[in-house]
Amino acid sequence: MNLKVQRRIAASILKCGLGRVSFNKDKLDDIKEAITKADIKSLVKNGIIIAKKKKGISRGRAKSLHHQKQLGRRRGIGSRKGKKTARNPSKKSWMTKVRTQRDLILILRSKDLIPKGEYRNLYRKVSGGFFRSRRHIKIYLKENNMLLEKKNVNR
Repeated sequence: MNLKVQRRIAASILKCGLGRVSFNKDKLDDIKEAITKADIKSLVKNGIIIAKKKKGISRGRAKSLHHQKQLGRRRGIGSRKGKKTARNPSKKSWMTKVRTQRDLILILRSKDLIPKGEYRNLYRKVSGGFFRSRRHIKIYLKENNMLLEKKNVNR
């Protein structure tokens, strides 16, 4: 049964491609008799001719890949594009370093573990980049005997 014309008219009515037009196998005789656009419109209305759903692009692989990256996988040397400073800007790393160091000296001051006047001195040293890390501050304080009491300095 040649239904090329009916398929073409149905495609124009349904506003889809020829491949998406689907005919009901039981009603092929009715479809063959339909030759005008109005006939085919009525068949579409009755559900004898329908348009198949569009095939989408599956996001399954993309989702699993994203999940792996959230877990910290797939971030090795071979996956990187851009310098170390592009992936983690030097300003951002500086900000986190300084903020953690300032938090530490603030805690030490609030717990009266360092002399009052020494806080300003330490603050300026932190701003100047004197200390490498929180640990470096603790070592510096021990070496210069600035810690007033032996308490747990960790957060």
